[in-house]
Amino acid sequence: MKARFPVSDHCDGRRFFIPNYPSRGFRDVLRWKFTSQAAPWPRWVDLPPAPPLPPRPSGGLVATYVNHATFLIQAPKVSILTDPIYSERPSPVPWLGPRRVHEPGVVFEKLPSIDVVLLSHDHYDHCDLPTLRRLAGRDAPLAITPLGNGRLLRSAGFTRVVELDWWQAHKLAEDCAVTLTPAWHWSNRLTLPRNGRLWGGFHVRMGGTAAYFTGDTGFDDSNFKRVRERLGAPDLAMIPIGAYEPRWFMAPAHCNPEEAVQIHLDLGARQSVAMHWGTFQLTDESREAPVEALAAALAEKGISKEAFRALSPGESLAVR
Repeated sequence: MKARFPVSDHCDGRRFFIPNYPSRGFRDVLRWKFTSQAAPWPRWVDLPPAPPLPPRPSGGLVATYVNHATFLIQAPKVSILTDPIYSERPSPVPWLGPRRVHEPGVVFEKLPSIDVVLLSHDHYDHCDLPTLRRLAGRDAPLAITPLGNGRLLRSAGFTRVVELDWWQAHKLAEDCAVTLTPAWHWSNRLTLPRNGRLWGGFHVRMGGTAAYFTGDTGFDDSNFKRVRERLGAPDLAMIPIGAYEPRWFMAPAHCNPEEAVQIHLDLGARQSVAMHWGTFQLTDESREAPVEALAAALAEKGISKEAFRALSPGESLAVR
C-alpha cells in the first residue's frame, strides 16, 4: 500500500506511533469502566465575571485561558487560538458525551479576530468541528496542525492549512515561527484508523518571546528536555494537569499534576499555566483534584505557586 506520509521513527507511511508506547484497547476501556468509580462533579459552576479582554500588547504576549485546552494568545503581530472548543459536548454527536460544567471564559463573539488556529490533534475535545466552522466563517484564519489533520480542517471551511511533522517549523513572519513538537499521545476519530493522524505540541516564537503549548501528553523523562535543548526554554508553557485517573489507564496519554510540574522544570519555563481541567469530566478524578494536586506538587518541589498557575476561565496573564 502506498505511503501517505514520510516514513520516519514515528511513522510507517500510513500510521503514526511512538516506539514502546503502551497500547490501550476496548478491553482496557471496559476494565476501567467496570472496576473504578468516578468522583462526582458539579452539574454546573457559575464563574465569577471575567475582566475585560486585554488588547493586543505592544510587546511580549498576553495569554487568556478560555476553557479546557483553549487559550487566546495575543502578541504584537498575531492573535492565536489553541484547540478551540465552544460546544456543549466534545463528541461526534451533540447529544452524547460529557457536558461542559461552565461557560467559556471568553464569549465567542468577544474573541478578537483570530489570525492562526493551532490544532494539536484530532480528539473531539481538541478538534471541535462546530467551533472550527464558526472561526473559519468569521475570520478565515490560517490553521497549523500535525500531519493528516488537514482534511478535517478543510471540511470545517479552512482554506489555509499547514500540516507539520515533528520538529518542522512554519514561519508566520520574519520574527515569528511555529514549530511542531512531539507529544506522548495518540489519535482517533470515527473517520480514520487509530493513529492515522499525527499529534503534537507547538512551540511559538514571537519576536523575543516564546510560548509552548504541550497539547495532550503523557510524561516522558527526555521529551521536554529535548524541546528545551532544541528550541530554548519558553517564557510561557501551557501544560495539562487533568484527565489522569485511573493512572494504569491514563498515564501513557495524560500527565498528572506531579508530572506536569516536572515538565515545567524540564522545559525551564519562566512561567507555566495549567490547562485541560475543570471543563468536561473525562476521567475519574474530581473537578478540584488537579488544582489541589498541582499546589501540593509545587510545594513539595519548593516552587512558588505563582510560577505555575491555574488560571480561572477568562483570566489573562501578561508575559513580557
